[in-house]
Amino acid sequence: MRKSIRIILFVTIFVVLFLLLNQATIRAVVYNNRGLNYCNKGKYDRALQNLNKSIELDSSFAKTYNNRGFTYYNKGEYDRSIQDYNKSIKLDPAFAIAYNNRGLTYTNKGEYDLAIQDYDKAIELDPTLVAAYINRGLVCKNKGEYDRAIQDYNKAIELSPNLYVTYNNRGNAYRLKGEYDRAIQDYDKAIELSPENAEIYNNNRKLAEELQRKEKQ
Repeated sequence: MRKSIRIILFVTIFVVLFLLLNQATIRAVVYNNRGLNYCNKGKYDRALQNLNKSIELDSSFAKTYNNRGFTYYNKGEYDRSIQDYNKSIKLDPAFAIAYNNRGLTYTNKGEYDLAIQDYDKAIELDPTLVAAYINRGLVCKNKGEYDRAIQDYNKAIELSPNLYVTYNNRGNAYRLKGEYDRAIQDYDKAIELSPENAEIYNNNRKLAEELQRKEKQ
């Protein structure tokens, strides 16, 4: 009889602990999701409040550290952003998006070689991650490696042919190479996909100015 009571008590304690732990995990997910929504709305301080609470409740979610890292990135706090991406990758070494996002942070710090390493790893883990090709292409363009940039933009367009930013960026690479006809084609396509985007018109203006200078030479 006493043995049966001990067994019942043990099972009851186990079930209660299991439910409490799961409740904490569920709450952590809710705070994470709410934090991500605030981040997407540009309310970064509110986002951090929720993401911090999520980590307090359950510190084992790689996605929460990634989301907090992205929030710090948007606030311009790049070192704290990288710390969170490091933690996210440590928890999930196959998390391609965390590598891509850390690469984006390195890009904004001007640390291009580290950025490319992260984009390479993100693409290795997920060859369909369009953002990694676009971001790596931008770094290659900034380094003056226009052919490599164009290769990445070509792959991004192959994977997702309706993103204006890819055509705009490839147009920039062609313009800097002096391949003006191809640049015009890409800017035209970018405008077709995003007619109200001022950046594309600004790039078109730069191209027109370069063509005028070339004609005067």
